[in-house]
Amino acid sequence: MRSHTGEKPYPCETCGKSFSHQSALVVHKRCHTGEKPYPCEICGKCFRVQQALLVHKRSHTGEKPYPCETCGKSFIDRSHLLVHKRSHTGEKPYPCETCGKSFTRQSTLLVHKRCHTGEKPYPCEICGKSFSRYSHLVVHMRSHTGEKPYPCEACGKSFNSRSNLLVHMRCHTGEKPYPCETCGKSFITRSYLLVHMRSHTGEKPYPCETCGKSFITRSQLLCHIRCHTGEKPYPCETCGKSFSQYIHLLRHMRSHTGEKPYPCETCGKSFSRRTALLDHKRSHTGEKPYPCETCGKSFSYQSALLVHYRSHTGEKPYPCETCGKSFGYRCSLLHHMKIHLEMR
Repeated sequence: MRSHTGEKPYPCETCGKSFSHQSALVVHKRCHTGEKPYPCEICGKCFRVQQALLVHKRSHTGEKPYPCETCGKSFIDRSHLLVHKRSHTGEKPYPCETCGKSFTRQSTLLVHKRCHTGEKPYPCEICGKSFSRYSHLVVHMRSHTGEKPYPCEACGKSFNSRSNLLVHMRCHTGEKPYPCETCGKSFITRSYLLVHMRSHTGEKPYPCETCGKSFITRSQLLCHIRCHTGEKPYPCETCGKSFSQYIHLLRHMRSHTGEKPYPCETCGKSFSRRTALLDHKRSHTGEKPYPCETCGKSFSYQSALLVHYRSHTGEKPYPCETCGKSFGYRCSLLHHMKIHLEMR
């Protein structure tokens, strides 16, 4: 009868919540005491209510007694089936009162609300960082343990989360499911697309507090800040030279290994940098994309243009340490030095 009258004569002394049946109150109290009197005989996991244990056992037996009449997919619990059916109906009965966005599950709504409140109830016991979702904490913990339980079947590389593995798989399949509506270029992740879109909008949301220069990505800003601090956190294990960016270290390492991963398709000559290959290709195409604004003469390389400018400015940045005479070109200085050597 209490289901009709709404009477709830059994209050919880801890939190004040009331229940229509004493048995429901007994179960509720376990969320305060932590009591879980129903253990799984297979894996040892314990549960507060017997029904939860029965559902859990199906994860061991593989039993899924609740099939979807629309697509045939089966589930271990009726509640999971009800949530799944909403993927067919489009029903989202749990709206957010703050922004109006709706969700298929109440649990998803509760997690979403934390983006408004800033609540992060799952702290890491090792470093103190907190997370809005328990699953995010689980993935984060692997950064401390080094665990990477998701291996790639194509190359063997492992990842700390399934989502990172799925993104990685696209480098094997070539899938790029996020196209730019402006230029048509596609990307393997939505975050890469969002960063790319800034090249069209001109948005640079990461300003440097020291000089005011702004950047498209936070990683670019962090690299830039090192030009102010002088920090070079990437040392070469071979010679000890340090670099401000990891990519610069990788390029430098090729000077030790002799690796030249950028071959010219025309003549077969290889280069250690992609930019060097692009410059070299102009020797085949005859392209000279660097014109002199003073006389109009064009050059294949920007460095050649800079040297040429000295013929207009009169700049002579190469002084002779012996007699003080300066030269516009290093080769001219070297030729001049021979005069002093011959006079000795």
